[in-house]
Amino acid sequence: MTKIFKPKLFTLLKVGIPKEQIVTDIFAGIIVGIVALPLAIAFAVASGVAPQMGLVTAVIAGFIISFLGGSRVQIGGPTGAFVVIIYALVEKYGIDGLMISTIMAGIFLIIFGLLRLGSLLRYFPHPLIIGFTSGIAVIIFSTQIKDAFGLNIEKLPSEFLEKWYLYFLNIQDANFYALAITIITILTVIYSKHLTTKVPGSFIAIILITAVVHFANIPVTTIESFFGTIPNDISLHMPTIHWNDLSMYIAPALTIALLGGIESLLSAVVTDGMIGSNHRSNTELIAQGIANIVTPFFGGIPATGAIARTATNVKNGGRTPIAGIVHALTLFLIMLFFADFAKLIPMSCLAGILIVVAYNMSEWRSFASILRGSPFDIIVLLSTFFLTVMVDLTIAIEVGVVLASLLFMKRMADVGVAIPEEVDSDSIENYSNIPDEIAVYEIGGPLFFASAKQYAQTIKDIGYTSKILIIRMRLVPFIDSTALHNLEETIKILKNSGVIILMSGVNNEVYRDLKKYHIVTLIGEENILKTFAQALERAKKSLFLEEN
Repeated sequence: MTKIFKPKLFTLLKVGIPKEQIVTDIFAGIIVGIVALPLAIAFAVASGVAPQMGLVTAVIAGFIISFLGGSRVQIGGPTGAFVVIIYALVEKYGIDGLMISTIMAGIFLIIFGLLRLGSLLRYFPHPLIIGFTSGIAVIIFSTQIKDAFGLNIEKLPSEFLEKWYLYFLNIQDANFYALAITIITILTVIYSKHLTTKVPGSFIAIILITAVVHFANIPVTTIESFFGTIPNDISLHMPTIHWNDLSMYIAPALTIALLGGIESLLSAVVTDGMIGSNHRSNTELIAQGIANIVTPFFGGIPATGAIARTATNVKNGGRTPIAGIVHALTLFLIMLFFADFAKLIPMSCLAGILIVVAYNMSEWRSFASILRGSPFDIIVLLSTFFLTVMVDLTIAIEVGVVLASLLFMKRMADVGVAIPEEVDSDSIENYSNIPDEIAVYEIGGPLFFASAKQYAQTIKDIGYTSKILIIRMRLVPFIDSTALHNLEETIKILKNSGVIILMSGVNNEVYRDLKKYHIVTLIGEENILKTFAQALERAKKSLFLEEN
């Protein structure tokens, strides 16, 4: 158990954290707490629950995830990914159903960690992740139109098309004060970074707009007029459990667990690259599980690692879990002393913040990039996207994984195992004659979603120990968008470290895909050679030029 569950905080405390770093972490935590405030409220409101439920989640889950997690810098709390699931759960089963599903999801996450399934992320293809992330972004955007236009609609239908039909029926009743507030909020969030990077635009927008709306008595809906007051304390909540009905919560609980696990591990992987560290994936899953078991008893909603807030933490100097703990304490103090102010926030201001969040979540550049790639990846992307938007996120993930697996088998059957004659003659090499500064790594098979992460990590590890890295690709029949995405990120990291990358034995299909993803440009067309002998000769020349 101790080998599986090793919180980073405890390890760092044993080694010792410099006082200067503790001070930096405290300031980073305060800034992230301010960033998290409007988002925690906005995600709760978008999910159809009271705003304090988002704050409670950011406080309780944020503290637990930092205290027990496997990442140095992970910031936990409510995220946009859960908005769709929470909204549907509350509509179907009520708050008690949401609490039970969240607790069960926490249990599943702990089981995933104990079974060492922290590498689960590698089995989710990149098009699938982009598909449901973009789908969630579209849904979040669509749920904010009511508040953005100040429409007087009591209850929105959960179905996407019905929602938009209702908007068009009521658009003539739009409140132009609300629309103006939404537009001003969006512009403030986008352009405030040109004035200051320390205070987030969403926080500036909320402070200024709430003050103007309150003192000018502008007629728009606020949190208070819609939800009532925000409590300034945290209390226990016990769900009513009907044991015979537990089976109906298994599917939504699994969706919450899988989505939470994917997002938290994605966040940890991204920030590992930013700070040059390695997270403990199984510990992270267990910490996420504990957070999701505990938080509902205090009136919280599902939580996971938040990529944007974690990146903000890193950019402000956070390097230990102390920053995440301070972030949670900062939110608790704000909730304790400023809850009366929070209730005055206009709903249209929150809508503006969430529209920006939806845009940032949309991953439209990655979406467009995949559409230029393999037909197999396009099928997975569009299927997952449209199922997320039109049907259900749970079904989208299930269908996406099965479809990706079936299409991979089809692709393998089509490709076969033939190796070009000119490359096969290159199969036997005496590696003992290669200088120590030149490393060689051969990929022995298709580069696809299940192997992409492992290959990328190995390439990175080998590359760090050398000046020049030759990647032999003669046995790679094809490469999918997941592998292309991971390979691109790995090459960027190595190039920033001064490592020269060369490739040999790249077939025509793989070369076309590398070109579409701009990896050819990244490496340099002259550094992609037909045979290993040519690549080795070029590497030796580069090494000679560098040394002389």
